[in-house]
Amino acid sequence: MRLRPRAVVFDIDGTLVDNMSLHAEAFAAFARRHGLPPLTSGDRALLDGRRNSEIFPILFNREVPRDEWLAFEHEKEGLYREISRGRLAPMTGLLRLLARLTDEAIPVALATSAPEPNVVHTLSEIGLGGTFEIIVRGDQVGRGKPAPDVFIEAGRQLGIAAADCLVFEDAPVGIVAAQAAGMPVVALTTSFSESHFAGLQPPPTATCADFDAFLDRHFSSPPRRQQSL
Repeated sequence: MRLRPRAVVFDIDGTLVDNMSLHAEAFAAFARRHGLPPLTSGDRALLDGRRNSEIFPILFNREVPRDEWLAFEHEKEGLYREISRGRLAPMTGLLRLLARLTDEAIPVALATSAPEPNVVHTLSEIGLGGTFEIIVRGDQVGRGKPAPDVFIEAGRQLGIAAADCLVFEDAPVGIVAAQAAGMPVVALTTSFSESHFAGLQPPPTATCADFDAFLDRHFSSPPRRQQSL
């Protein structure tokens, strides 16, 4: 299947960068501090891609007031930034894809559940600080993933119809969110297996190991407008 997007929307964690194992390290350290059990693969499928305001009540199995989850967020995400410093690199093929999109004047945006300090940290660590003019975070919209709000807002700022915006995601809740926004989705298998995504209804538009695989197997340039004489 060849895809011809007019705009591209990226998730960050597990998509721009293969860093979910580092988040798992941070969660493990956080869990030990607070006497929580280790995260299971089922926990990850439920939690990955969600906002921290929704993650911590699930982890603690109780209502967590705003001031408390903000403190937990500061602690856990601080651990992540410390653990990941100097260990992050762009996903395979990402720079090649971004160069291709730039050459073909295809606009890009980010739609993420990550808090602002993590966004700044991760983009800086992989050398892409200042690359993305449109960044929509989950804490800037009414509902987080799996609700479609971040993708709807990204599409609005891009000024491109949802059906023409191609999303890259690595988490099931992110895929559900993008589909709910009416956008086709490429699932990257950095965090979950292809068989896991095949179980989603509907399944993602395509599944790839990385951006090189996407470019080689699925990318097609959009038709260029003919200039009037």
